[in-house]
Formats: sequence, C-alpha cells, structure tokens
Amino acid sequence: MNPRLLWEPNKTEDKTMANTYTQLQVHLVFAVAGRENLIPEYFREDLERYISGYARNKGVRLLALFCNPDHTHILIGYRPDLVLSDFVKDLKVTTNKFVNANLVLKGKFAWQTGYGAFSICPFDRQKVIDYILNQPFHHKNKVFLDEYKELLRTANVEYEDEYLFE
Repeated sequence: MNPRLLWEPNKTEDKTMANTYTQLQVHLVFAVAGRENLIPEYFREDLERYISGYARNKGVRLLALFCNPDHTHILIGYRPDLVLSDFVKDLKVTTNKFVNANLVLKGKFAWQTGYGAFSICPFDRQKVIDYILNQPFHHKNKVFLDEYKELLRTANVEYEDEYLFE
C-alpha cells in the first residue's frame, strides 16, 4: 500500500460490468440542528470512532473525519452502488441515537436536515484531508456558516441564505 494513501483504489465488484474501476470520493458536511455547540471535545473521539465503524460496516472507506462542536466534516471513498443520500441519512439517524444514548444533554441531540456533499478530484485528496483534520485551526478565524458558504461558492452550488439551515 502506498504510505501517502489511506487506502488503495479497488476494482469494483460489479457483475453486470466487467472491468469496472472507480475512484469516487466525496466531502460531506453537516451541522448540529440549530448549529448549537453540542459535541464536547471529551466526546469527539467517541463519536468519530462510532462514525468510522458505521462507515466500515457499510463498506465505505473513511479517508478523513473531524467532528467540531457544531458540525462535522467527513471525506469518504465509496462504491458506485452506494446511494449517497441513503448513507448520509442512515448515518445521521444512527449517530443521533448514539449521541443521545451516550451523552447527557438538556434536550435531544439531532443533526440538521440536509447536508453538503462535494465531489473531489483524487489529485486533491490530500489537500481535503489536511483541511478536514485541521478544522480547529480553520475555525479560529472563520465561523461554520461562513466556511459552509465558501464551500458552496467554490463548488458553484447555488443556494439561498434562508434555506441553508433550519
């Protein structure tokens, strides 16, 4: 295995299309409902381990992950038979249950409705990994809402401010 890669590209197991090769990677971003700071530092690693296990069980390669107090960034590599929206929906549902069962909060923990998903070029993978793993540094000068809008603008995603978050 190449030491600079967290995983090696695989031949896709697709019986309907022999010799199919893919390298699908996406940067996922989603926020805590109300953008509240509900993920404490002492719980971050537990949540990240849970997300990592969930991804592994779904056959998704986790390339980078960082849970901020109010939002999460995940870079995944996945097979073409994965329905990305189903994966994210199920990930959010199961992590809601995990957080509520393992973290004492005044109310119930929940993720916001929706998410951001940004496809990346394999040549930019290390740059995105570094960006995700250096989240505390980025947020010394930029709040999540500004970061998210910048990601949307950079990816040429049209949006309206009033619909970004509930």
